[in-house]
Amino acid sequence: MTSRKDRRHERLFVIEGVRLVEEALRSHAQFAVAVYNPDQLAATERGARLVAALGSQANAFAAPPEVIAAVSETVTPQGVVAAVAWPEVEPAGRGVQLVLDAVQDPGNVGTLLRTAEATGISQVICVAGTVDVYSPKVVRAAMGAHFRLPIAQDVTWDEAPTLLIGADNVYAAVASATMPYYAADWRQPSALIVGNEANGVSVAGLAVATKQIAIPMQGPVESLNAAIAGSVILFEALRQRKLGRS
Repeated sequence: MTSRKDRRHERLFVIEGVRLVEEALRSHAQFAVAVYNPDQLAATERGARLVAALGSQANAFAAPPEVIAAVSETVTPQGVVAAVAWPEVEPAGRGVQLVLDAVQDPGNVGTLLRTAEATGISQVICVAGTVDVYSPKVVRAAMGAHFRLPIAQDVTWDEAPTLLIGADNVYAAVASATMPYYAADWRQPSALIVGNEANGVSVAGLAVATKQIAIPMQGPVESLNAAIAGSVILFEALRQRKLGRS
């Protein structure tokens, strides 16, 4: 699963390390194959528990360190690598949706997926041009969010409005907007568009948006990192939904 094309064809993605494999087991992910080194994992109590859990997996195999290193994407493998099926998670009602508009940095996308899970986002829509959401760097940064988030990928802007049906407002995060993000009523079904790191929300994305919002800032800073900006707005949306708008 070293290329985007292979991942799409096989509908599999690679996970590494104790935490991600634990998350996959906890979420009842379907393992195509897993290889692990019992001696390395047994060095910690948590790793030893994982060895016992993998023993019940039909497609999990003990392997020497050199095999783990050969299939690992990390510099220092933790002793376990697995290929699992893409999770199929249904959208969670008419809440807040997150739209990634050609966001290309894997760390940003992974962080936004993790934030989306933490803030109860109902669905993440990845517009074409966004980095492969199942690439190893995105998967590591998301820290297990893939197993629980409804994710639609390779969506075109022609298709996006169909997925956004039910959203009372579609907010585009635009640094030059005059409406602050906290003035939006996130208690209503809505969506947030986070744009490309260099170019912001695309012309097509702005055409779909019903309103533009910004994060007011002091000093000479023009804009925030895409993951930070998206996270600030999503946690405001969560605050409003839990406590009310004021």
